[in-house]
Formats: sequence, structure tokens, C-alpha cells
Amino acid sequence: MELHATRTIAADRATVWAALNDAETLKACIPGCEELTGSPEEGFSAVVKQKVGPVKATFKGEVTLSDIVPETSYTISGEGKGGVAGFAKGGAEVTLSDAEGGGTDLHYDVDAKVGGKIAQLGSRLIDSFARKMADQFFENFQAQVEGTDDDQDAETA
Repeated sequence: MELHATRTIAADRATVWAALNDAETLKACIPGCEELTGSPEEGFSAVVKQKVGPVKATFKGEVTLSDIVPETSYTISGEGKGGVAGFAKGGAEVTLSDAEGGGTDLHYDVDAKVGGKIAQLGSRLIDSFARKMADQFFENFQAQVEGTDDDQDAETA
């Protein structure tokens, strides 16, 4: 499954870059993420609960960053194992650039693969799920960075 998209975020590149490298921000943005620990230098460990069609699974995995060009781009790669449900692995090339009229364009190219029981669900369902997860992550990320997330407001109240 491949996905290519761009989002314009109302923040400068330094702010967006810092958020892309912050474990707490990433944890808040990953749908179903229960735990995310680590650092950009050492890599991250994650626990994510998800339901793909009729299959519910808890994925445990590792995420690493490579090809890092500060405030410009990096490649994020990861693999999660969900026991009998199967596995998911993939990566994304993330690039930041100055947006016309201010803000930052965040461009991403995602490539993901699944195996095991999940892979038997069919490519249409898998692609739809992966697209929804990526869109949700970047929507959450944009809300976190721009400070428009309702959950964030509730926590500070």
C-alpha cells in the first residue's frame, strides 16, 4: 500500500520538526497508541491496539528514524507484530518545506505491508484501513502542533 499526501500546518518548520521528534506528541497522534517510549536517536518502542475489519490485535514494535536532515526530512521505518493476527511493517519519507503564505508543508510518502491473518482480509480493506490510519495520524498531528486539539484543551482545564 502506498500513500502520498501533503498537509499545510500553521507553524514554523522548527516547531513542526520538534513535534515530529517528540515521543509524547507522537504517542498522542498515533491512533490506538497505548505506549511509546524512546528517542529519535535510539529509536522508539510502541504498543498499539487496533481493529482491522474483524481482527483485533495489539501490535508491539520498533520504530527507527534514518536519513535525518534537521528541519527538512527523515525516513521513519517500523515493524509491529500482532501475534496470531500477523504483522505490519512499513515506512514513510517525511519532508518539510516552507508553505506559500506562511506555515509548513508536511509531505509524506508512505509504504506499508501486512502479513498473517490480517493479510487474508483483502487488499481493499487493508488499503482503506492504512489510508485511514495515516490520515488520522496527520490530522491528530496537525491539531497537536496548531494547538487546536480538544483533548489537549480538556487536559489543561
